[in-house]
Amino acid sequence: MIILLNRKSVIIFLVICFVLSGFSGASSAGSAPVVYVAGDGSGDYNCDGKDDHIQINQALKYVSENSAYTTVHLKGPFTYVINETLLIGNNTILEGDSGAKIKLVSNANWDVKKPIIKERSSGSHDITIRGFTIDGNREGNTNVESGKGYYNLIHLKNCQNINVYNMNLTSNHGDGLKTDSCSGIKLHDSTIYRLGHDGLYASSCSDIEAYNNTITCRTNSGLRLYNSNRARLHDNIITSDGSGGAGIEIQKYNSPVMDDIEIYNNVIYKTARVGMWIFGAGSYPDSSADLHIHHNQIYDTGTKSSSIIIGGIISDGFNALIENNVIDGVYGAGIVQKNVYSSAPSGSGYVLTLRNNIITNSRSSSGGSGDGVSNELTGTHSFVLQNNCFYGNEAGNCKNVQVSSSDIKADPRYADRNNHDYHLKSNTGRWNGKSWVNDGINSPCIDAGYSLSDYSAEPQDNGGRINIGAYGNTKYASKSGSAGNQAAEKVYDNRLREASPEAVFQNTSFIDVGGMSTGRYRDAMWFDLSKYETSAEIDNATLSLYWYYPAGKTRPEDTVIEVYRPASAWNPDYVSWNKRDRGIAWKNPGGDWYDKNGVLQGSTPYATVTLKSSTLPDNKYYKLDVTDLINEYIGGKYVNTGFLIKARTENNNYIAFYSMEAGSENQRPKLDLKT
Repeated sequence: MIILLNRKSVIIFLVICFVLSGFSGASSAGSAPVVYVAGDGSGDYNCDGKDDHIQINQALKYVSENSAYTTVHLKGPFTYVINETLLIGNNTILEGDSGAKIKLVSNANWDVKKPIIKERSSGSHDITIRGFTIDGNREGNTNVESGKGYYNLIHLKNCQNINVYNMNLTSNHGDGLKTDSCSGIKLHDSTIYRLGHDGLYASSCSDIEAYNNTITCRTNSGLRLYNSNRARLHDNIITSDGSGGAGIEIQKYNSPVMDDIEIYNNVIYKTARVGMWIFGAGSYPDSSADLHIHHNQIYDTGTKSSSIIIGGIISDGFNALIENNVIDGVYGAGIVQKNVYSSAPSGSGYVLTLRNNIITNSRSSSGGSGDGVSNELTGTHSFVLQNNCFYGNEAGNCKNVQVSSSDIKADPRYADRNNHDYHLKSNTGRWNGKSWVNDGINSPCIDAGYSLSDYSAEPQDNGGRINIGAYGNTKYASKSGSAGNQAAEKVYDNRLREASPEAVFQNTSFIDVGGMSTGRYRDAMWFDLSKYETSAEIDNATLSLYWYYPAGKTRPEDTVIEVYRPASAWNPDYVSWNKRDRGIAWKNPGGDWYDKNGVLQGSTPYATVTLKSSTLPDNKYYKLDVTDLINEYIGGKYVNTGFLIKARTENNNYIAFYSMEAGSENQRPKLDLKT
């Protein structure tokens, strides 16, 4: 295959030189740090849809040997057909256009455990793979059995700092991302569709995070950990396409510790087998196996109803705190401790603590009972129940489990069970995805959770107690309607000071805008709008700021105050000129914002007021009309991220207003809303 260079006038000369030298590759790559691979002749390395691994590997090798380069970019739309493994090295990004696809050749006949992408050498680090499709061509390679180690899409061993995201992983006989003895693994924002084994399979690994993935299982599980620790699996959507295994699988054998694993905010539905399968084997102390499972929604799982590995959650050989989940309509038990695979671990003392969960409508089948909670390992395993809700479970609420007097046996009154909306009905406020609505009826699960559970994230009125269910202690928890518990409106205001870019100014008595010799000044401000979040439109919203400084002095330039919409949520405990949250930087120092036209860092403010340079501070409020922005917040068009307040120009026009920490309530910022 001939490599075409961009400079057409020297093609013949270079080809002759390559032949004479025996060198097969580009004499130089494009502008650092990116090397381009293409199928239309426009790349630094060019492919023709046959044996394209040659050019891609040449590009990867070039990047690994030239420190000025970091990235191999696959241009699309084009399908790169490969018949050998791609080797990725240290500090390397393999990326592609969304229309770029790497596809295994038909009838590849590779040996077992030979993957499509692997590390260049053991111990490789800082590997990023992003933005394109890997197609394992299952239909073109039918001579092997799925799940036996053939044609894993990405298989890395003894590597550190792996980041795989915005990928489409599909149609093979093995795993999507398999990692052995690796650390610092991230798999996120990807689509994983009908693979031959696990979407993610982390074996003997640490520091793992998988999030925001959409996974459709075909043969085994969506996410799997084996003898791995320090893992966070969250905000994934996992289902099956008629077949497959568990949504999430956690497996331990013998001594490796698995005591720092958190599984939360996942939606797992209609998997062929159990939603989550957690099990151990061998010999180990019970303290070495511990999980935290919370705020997940698991429904209609166990569709392969003849299997014994069905239900909502199966556990064997683990301790776990399982709280604030909804488990609805599963085949088999909602949560069960039983042994269904390898021999149960030796020893005893394994405890599942169930707290603030709703377990409803479990269905019996040939593969399992329809109990809410069941214990088939009573000699070695036990449950502790605290403030759960049970309803409509076909075989009963609890089997071989001591019921707690704090549990509720009642209809939880879901917002819309048929459409799997598990918010709780409320006569004073339920979030419907866009605004707060009233149902005229209250769920018995509101304010019915465990008395020591944190409820601080719930909106006012929260009744001073956590809700049972998946939205308990979240900003979308249904409201209780106890008027006596109404709290004062929360307001945050923080100064952003260019001369102190890392400093957090949360508790000063003033906020300021404009510029002077020491730099620029801006402010981030946020008002709690939750009690206004209804379908009703606000007629008028006015932000009032009390101007007092510089007392008795004019300024060289006018101060035109402007209000914008912060592009992201910010944390008042950590926001600064450089950062919007702990460890999270603004993309633009001084804050990221959208203007009224939706333009990032745009210049059309939502509101403005001009303070002339000749005008002296007169110790009174100046008002800004923020009606349009407030209606966008309460109407659900945007999440409430508050106000970013700045001057149009930021030079020789510094002024200050009193903040929420001012001594007099009559000088603090105000937001007045009229309906």
